[in-house]
Amino acid sequence: MINVKDQVYKALLTVTDNVTDYYPRDWAEDLTIQYMEEDNRVVEYTDMKEQKAYVRYRIDVFHRRSTSGAAVAVDAVIAALGLKRISCQDIDDPSGMKHKQIRYEMVIDVETGQVYHSM
Repeated sequence: MINVKDQVYKALLTVTDNVTDYYPRDWAEDLTIQYMEEDNRVVEYTDMKEQKAYVRYRIDVFHRRSTSGAAVAVDAVIAALGLKRISCQDIDDPSGMKHKQIRYEMVIDVETGQVYHSM
C-alpha cells in the first residue's frame, strides 16, 4: 500500500485553506474542499511482494456561487501529483451550495514511485 493522502491534502491547501477529509462543518467560507481516499489496494504482486498500488480519490468542491474556478485549480494541483481525472460532475446539493464532485486515480510502482494511468 502506498500513501499519497498527505500530498493530496497539501496540494489542496494551495487552492484554499478550508480543506477537510470529513463532512465540511464550516460553511461560512465561500470555498470548501472535501477529499476522500475511496480506494487504495494492491494490483500486482511479485514473489510475495507488493509491486503496484492503485489509489482513487474523490474531491468535492463546494461554493456559494460557482465551483468552476476552484475545480480548474484543484485539477491542476492534483494532476501535478500524477493523479488522472476520471470523472467530474455537478451534484444537486440540498444545502443550496454549488457542488462539484471530481474523481482521480493512478497506479503507482511501490518501489520506484513511477505512475501508471491504466491498470
